[in-house]
Amino acid sequence: MIASLLIAAGTPAAKVGQHAAAAPSMFGAVLALLAVLALIVGLGWLLKRMPGSGFRPAEGMRVVASLNVGAKERVVVVEVNGEQLLLGVTAGGINTLHHLPEPLPTPVPARLPDLKNLPNLKNLPNFAQLLQQRLRKEP
Repeated sequence: MIASLLIAAGTPAAKVGQHAAAAPSMFGAVLALLAVLALIVGLGWLLKRMPGSGFRPAEGMRVVASLNVGAKERVVVVEVNGEQLLLGVTAGGINTLHHLPEPLPTPVPARLPDLKNLPNLKNLPNFAQLLQQRLRKEP
């Protein structure tokens, strides 16, 4: 059917084993990929700046702490204009649990242990020795 269309159009049919058209160049494929990536980045930038998109944090509000208490339930401390509220968040809605009279203390950042106070690790048996002892059931 394709051969009859090519003959009817006046173009010679390609022989078996020959390419009818040149393969698209690598430059064109890379250029198309870059265009798609630029489009994705541009739409993301535009979406961030649209009002009501939900990506920008609300001014005067911030989440101070959050704790999961169930699969879909959380307890959240939210600061609104200097006042902190304890909220219960469920799948059915959000309820105010308590108005905190004073703000929560800021958490102390975790520190790495001092490497000088660690025990000497060279005296510990290696994993292969421990495994052999366990397989032989030695005490």
